[in-house]
Amino acid sequence: MTQELAASLAASHVRLKRVYEPVASDDGVRVLVDRLWPRGLRKADAAIDSWMKDIAPSTELRGWFGHDPERWPAFHRRYSQELLQQAVAIDELRELARDGTVTLVFAAHDEAHNDAVVLRDALLQPRNTKGSARAGVRGTAHVRQNVSAHHP
Repeated sequence: MTQELAASLAASHVRLKRVYEPVASDDGVRVLVDRLWPRGLRKADAAIDSWMKDIAPSTELRGWFGHDPERWPAFHRRYSQELLQQAVAIDELRELARDGTVTLVFAAHDEAHNDAVVLRDALLQPRNTKGSARAGVRGTAHVRQNVSAHHP
């Protein structure tokens, strides 16, 4: 991992937006971060540049959370843990955000308690906030090996 990937991103480079809101010229790269396609929205009307459904919370976690604000602290913690297994996708989003604005697009009605909020928090944290830098590199290499094994 390079120092560049470990550096913090400017918060202004990572935005959040409901998929049902009008597209704006300053949205930059629009990335849908939900596992399921938003209800009632045609793909042609979504103006999505990328759909990263694998970075979304697991089906089990999403079902358990059910967008219940009382479960938000536990959901935030659990989804943050799941994101540790998505190092390659996180790095891809960070790289996009270094080049310009990335808008994480989501369908949830609650704009304060949803997966995009947790993902944005993860993107804005320095890469190795827990443990040693060496442990972080080891974890990333492990994920990359698993991805390479499944995607030749």
